[in-house]
Amino acid sequence: MTRTFIALELDESLQRYLGETIRQLAQELHGPALRWVDPAGIHLTLAFLGDLNDEQLAEAMRATERAARKVSPFEYCLSRPGLFGSPRQPRVIWIGVDEPSGNLQLLHRQLNLELVQHGFEVDARPFSPHLTLARIKGPLRQEEQQRLQRLLTVEDRQRLSPTIHVSQICVMKSELSQTRANYTCLQSSALGR
Repeated sequence: MTRTFIALELDESLQRYLGETIRQLAQELHGPALRWVDPAGIHLTLAFLGDLNDEQLAEAMRATERAARKVSPFEYCLSRPGLFGSPRQPRVIWIGVDEPSGNLQLLHRQLNLELVQHGFEVDARPFSPHLTLARIKGPLRQEEQQRLQRLLTVEDRQRLSPTIHVSQICVMKSELSQTRANYTCLQSSALGR
């Protein structure tokens, strides 16, 4: 079985930007409940498929290839940080994705359509493109909550974000170890015809 997801990989400039963003946030927020993400392991996930056998993996690759052909390459940059969960008990700190052409949303829709046609279940929630910066494993103290709210209102992050050109989508394998997750692109599919 292969633990599988479909994602856009990040280039080195965006990984450096995210590393600096995480470093700045971690200087302000460093409680035991926070688990900051390694920038080298961040992907823009479009679909998580879980453990697949070889036949299912081949179907996922075919579905991804077909979806990729239907969408033109596009560019995006990062927007503002945000939270999943309530401000008092956040679960995830993330940074948003700004993609004005609509092709990222189109790619997600096309991918879901292809996956469903190949017998996969897809997440029915609205697609909210984001990159996870930290996971919060427990309640934050009052002063940590206040610091986090201040950090989320910083206005200058979008100006500094590099623009990322997307020309391919990857079927990814995730291998979990005791210390970290390792990711491997099993198939890369070019966008456009």
